[in-house]
Amino acid sequence: MRLRVATYNIHKGVSSIRSEPRVLALKQAIGMFDADVVFLQEVQGKHDLKAAKYGAEHNGHKHWPSAAQHEFFAGESRHLHAAYGMNAVYDHGHHGNALLSAFPISSQNNHDVSDHAYESRGILHCALDTPAGLVHCYVVHLGLFEGSRRRQTQSLISAVRETAPNGEPVVIAGDFNDWRNTLSAELYNALGVVEAFDEIEGANTALGEVLRKLRRKSSIIPARTFPAALPFFRLDRIYVRGFKVETAEVMHGSLWAKLSDHAPIVASLTLA
Repeated sequence: MRLRVATYNIHKGVSSIRSEPRVLALKQAIGMFDADVVFLQEVQGKHDLKAAKYGAEHNGHKHWPSAAQHEFFAGESRHLHAAYGMNAVYDHGHHGNALLSAFPISSQNNHDVSDHAYESRGILHCALDTPAGLVHCYVVHLGLFEGSRRRQTQSLISAVRETAPNGEPVVIAGDFNDWRNTLSAELYNALGVVEAFDEIEGANTALGEVLRKLRRKSSIIPARTFPAALPFFRLDRIYVRGFKVETAEVMHGSLWAKLSDHAPIVASLTLA
């Protein structure tokens, strides 16, 4: 079975400069991934102030949908199924992680991994009912502080071990905020997952396999995704278990720089 996945921090549907609404353009951009499963972070489930300001129809369009963003993105697309994990709640709304899927979602659960009062974080776990069986997907957005990320990574490891204990196919994707790249080796050692860009480098060659094994013992190097206008930091990741990574790319260019502060990643996988 082939599976195309994407991960994208959408910055709550507003531009990183001036906070102008980008929800309509984001829906079109997500369609360009041609992905079976899309992992989304900073998804606005509700924002009364933005809805009041931008929700009125103008030239036949509403710049802020009446539905939650994950429902709006899933509507009228191949992603007939959507799940949302509410993390941060405030007086005028809430936001969190979401998953869009072309396959039925047989179960979903949002794990609260908030480490302190100033950051609400969660890991959204969805089990997808695919033609090849269940595939476990985990949408991740870790904290800004390294100590928090380490503790949240341990919670992620525990969640995967509990919900996919027998080596089932796993995709973990999202914004890890791991700018020093200290977590990849830990995830590999604990769960047997590989990072998409590390897996395709030197693929199908004996030398490439040796180099990958050496890197896993030292430092795996993911792609640069932040800031989208000129990516430098390696924050966004796709980790897989039970899949072969065929391709992986960061979506660069002026279009993506206008939509969010993060550049999206798209990968094509084949069930091993």
